[in-house]
This record gives sequence, C-alpha cells and structure tokens, in this order.
Amino acid sequence: MEPKKIVLFVVVIFALYVIITDPAKAADYVQIGFEGVSSAAQSVGDFMTWVANGGK
Repeated sequence: MEPKKIVLFVVVIFALYVIITDPAKAADYVQIGFEGVSSAAQSVGDFMTWVANGGK
C-alpha cells in the first residue's frame, strides 16, 4: 500500500474510534474545526477588502 493510503486509513479509524467512544468530544472537535475554517475565511475576506480599498 502507498503511505498516503495508510495514513488516510489510520485517520479514518481514529475518527471512527473517537466518534463511537465519545460523541460529545467528537462534536467539540468538529465545532473547533468549523470555527477555524470560519476564522480563516474571515481573515481572507478582510485581506481582500483591504486590497480592494487600495491597501488603506
């Protein structure tokens, strides 16, 4: 097997383990992930607004 497939398999197994053993903690992890993505998107939007305004 390719190393990339092995790593993906291990990550999927770990995710399933966390979901099955502690669903509340898994939900917290998902929320943290979405907050991180949202924050990154907001930062990109702020930067693009700054660029569109001529860097002022």
